[in-house]
Amino acid sequence: MKIPTEVLMERYRDNLFAAAFHICKNAADADDVVQDTFLQYHLSEKCFEDEQHIRAWLLRVAINRAKDINRSFWRRNRVSLDEYTETLPFKSTGSENLFVQVMKLPEKQRIVIHLYYYEDYTVREIAEILNLSESNVKIRLMRGRKLLKQALKEEWDDDE
Repeated sequence: MKIPTEVLMERYRDNLFAAAFHICKNAADADDVVQDTFLQYHLSEKCFEDEQHIRAWLLRVAINRAKDINRSFWRRNRVSLDEYTETLPFKSTGSENLFVQVMKLPEKQRIVIHLYYYEDYTVREIAEILNLSESNVKIRLMRGRKLLKQALKEEWDDDE
């Protein structure tokens, strides 16, 4: 099964951007990841089982590409997260604080938290996308939640 690239771009561009942004912490890099991902799909001769398989493949490629960008020399010379966060519109200060705390998580926890809460993937699907065991995904989710809880509790205590 091969769905036209234009159709997939319309459906999954925002999801891929969000996943890439959670890793890269940079809008320009996330845009590059999305573009590279769709280009790789377009050039691929891989045959997919169904649309869910395509979506998982796109996310896996985007996550791997984002990790590659993070390792590059140029990654160290980008706009800071604080500067970018100032340009984002948030519905409330609570959602802004949560976003900032999620972005501060270690990459392993940040990726699974994003896929689970923002992309609505199940533990089993995340395990397949990241080539991990389900128990490893559960552990990363647990650790990410624990770190978020601690960070948000400290922030809450500081406000009093």
